[in-house]
Amino acid sequence: MNQTTDQNTIRTKKPLIILTGPTAVGKSALAVALAKEIGGEIISADSMQVYRHMDIGSAKITREEMAGIPHYLIDVLEPAEDFHVVRFQSLAKDALQCIYAKGKVPILAGGTGFYIQSVLYDIDFTQTEEDEAFRSRLEQFSREQGNEALFERLRRIDPKSCEILHANNVKRVIRAIEFYEKTGKPISEHNEEQRKKTSPYQFLYFVLNDDRSSLYEKIEKRVDTMLESGLVEEVRKLKNMGCTEELVSMQGLGYKEILEYLNGKCTLADAVYRIKRDTRHFAKRQLTWFRREKDVTWIERPDFRQIPDMDENTAILKHMLCLLREKGLAVSSKFAD
Repeated sequence: MNQTTDQNTIRTKKPLIILTGPTAVGKSALAVALAKEIGGEIISADSMQVYRHMDIGSAKITREEMAGIPHYLIDVLEPAEDFHVVRFQSLAKDALQCIYAKGKVPILAGGTGFYIQSVLYDIDFTQTEEDEAFRSRLEQFSREQGNEALFERLRRIDPKSCEILHANNVKRVIRAIEFYEKTGKPISEHNEEQRKKTSPYQFLYFVLNDDRSSLYEKIEKRVDTMLESGLVEEVRKLKNMGCTEELVSMQGLGYKEILEYLNGKCTLADAVYRIKRDTRHFAKRQLTWFRREKDVTWIERPDFRQIPDMDENTAILKHMLCLLREKGLAVSSKFAD
């Protein structure tokens, strides 16, 4: 294939913009600002904001913060429903078709790297069938021996997966173990192979980041704000609705710990400490994932803090729009040269 053919192939691909990064780095506001500039609409790549009734602990974007920009995959499931990468991929593809039909540009925004990868490279999840009996045995093992014991089982066969998964994410840990049992190959190796696929989209993949001290400070403040806004009461209402710790939704950061407090398994101070600690660890795992991705454009917040006569987010937005114009993905009238 010659260069001209390559360029023609790229031009026939539909556009896709990705804006991701660690938790609390400020993705949502920047995604809305970007969407306003380019005529975009936003697909949430978040594993928790998809659930109704789970607003505070998921740091769900509000209607006011959306500023009139359509958002997809927010408030579409009940807490008792399972949400996993295969379901996300299906819903995201439907959203993409809806956005393209309007002549708009989709912005995939959120911090769940595997979800983003599933859409960007159209990952095939049909290689193995689910084995309910095997999963049930592992779930029982986890209940009897603990999540850490199950996690160690995964570590022995697939240590790379353990770098990006948390022991409390039992569903994904079980899925990784099951994949190995079925194929004899670590799921991390499978994911690496899928990552090497050529994307069916013409895309720009932005990763928004901050220096560690600033990021951790934002995480601390976010958790404090959640508590002040009524996180404990939100979890209490979910508990009264019948939501238990076995649900995928209730394994989310903030929900699991507060539910344990409400069930008398720990003090509130202990729960808050673990939320902050585990959120910091989660941010580190997110960054580990994004550093492994190819064709990523990193946006480091500190690089944009000292630009004269321009606030940080505006400077970042202008930089992103310049890169998008170079790629032929979008043109901004506000910041046009």
